[in-house]
Order: sequence, then structure tokens, then C-alpha cells
Amino acid sequence: MEIERRHPALRVAQLVLGVILIIGAAVIGPIPGPGGIFLFAGGMVLILRNSRWAQRQFARWKRRWPKTGHVVDLTMRRGSAIRRRARSRGEAGTESTN
Repeated sequence: MEIERRHPALRVAQLVLGVILIIGAAVIGPIPGPGGIFLFAGGMVLILRNSRWAQRQFARWKRRWPKTGHVVDLTMRRGSAIRRRARSRGEAGTESTN
């Protein structure tokens, strides 16, 4: 996986930055405008890319709420979502030819 290839210090730094961004989103959230949403999304991306625990929790959350998980995957442009979409398109293409 991609997580194992990164230097441990870089992974920890990105995890800490992700947590700081999520905390910043909570602080900026009450201020008018969409700034908190972008900070939260950026923090989630950093955490999900660097933590297996967070990936497992996110996968569990997506199984519980699949429609919301699909939207989050598309928004964050996660590689797993892109692969699933390509696979489902391939399956849909073979079904229409039969």
C-alpha cells in the first residue's frame, strides 16, 4: 500500500496536519462562508491517506451509509472510488452486449 512507502516522519507530520485542519474547521465553521468545509475535507484526506485505522473506520462508515460514502469518495477523488466506478462501467458494458 501507499502508506508503507512513505517515511514514518512524513506520515506523522501529515497526520498531525490533518488533525490541525479538522480542528481549524471546527473553529472556522461558525464564520459565514464555506471555509470550514474545505479545511475538514483536506484534513480527512490527509488522515485517510496516512492511517490504516482511519481507513478501516471510514470503510465501516461507508458500509453503514453507502450513498453518503459514495458522495464523499467522489468529492475526495479517492482512488478506490475511481477503481470501483471503472469496474462497474466495465460490468455494465459486458451486460449490455449479451
